[in-house]
Amino acid sequence: MYKIAEKFISINGEGPKAGQLAVFIRFTGCNLRCSYCDTMWANMPDTQYQELNAEEIYQYIKKSGIKNVTITGGEPLIQQGIKELMELLTGDKSLYVEIETNGSADIKPMCEMSNPPSLTMDYKLPSSGMEQHMNTDNFKLLTVKDTVKFVCGSQEDLQKAHSIIQEYRLTERCGVYLSPVFGKIAPEEIVDFMKENKLNDVKIQLQMHKFIWPPEMKGV
Repeated sequence: MYKIAEKFISINGEGPKAGQLAVFIRFTGCNLRCSYCDTMWANMPDTQYQELNAEEIYQYIKKSGIKNVTITGGEPLIQQGIKELMELLTGDKSLYVEIETNGSADIKPMCEMSNPPSLTMDYKLPSSGMEQHMNTDNFKLLTVKDTVKFVCGSQEDLQKAHSIIQEYRLTERCGVYLSPVFGKIAPEEIVDFMKENKLNDVKIQLQMHKFIWPPEMKGV
């Protein structure tokens, strides 16, 4: 059984399918505590959750009529039995399945699947307070269907993102996004940084859902 904090239909606010409808499955629990986390409520010991098995999750997705599926958290890749669930979901060729993962968990089990999901993987920068937990071995496993997201809250963060992009040649492997910590850095600062450093093939991405609905609103 999986502990599901919430499930809902909305638009993808970020990632490769940003702006498109998606059905979200949010797990409880995370192994990190980022300074800017906007879903900390889902990681608390007293978080309310619904227990569902893989088939129940799949049936909810199918009944939604939405083909884009975003598996999020919390941290999905630390959930017991996550590979079995993903085998079921990705076995349905009518679905586009994306996992949002925090950059600390090993992505190899997902990459070894016969039909791997799309991975949107964070690299936690200095302002997150969690950079020491990043698993850089994951970078060599990424492909063109995957994305690395850098959530930036300062010029220091931008500089570190730049160095990581260069060191691991990420734009040659996968999609690369820079996203501002909401309310902490002006998006134009990121654009200026991209221009100054000639960051070709890097995209700035705003969390679209935070402009459509109140930033702290759940279920969107």
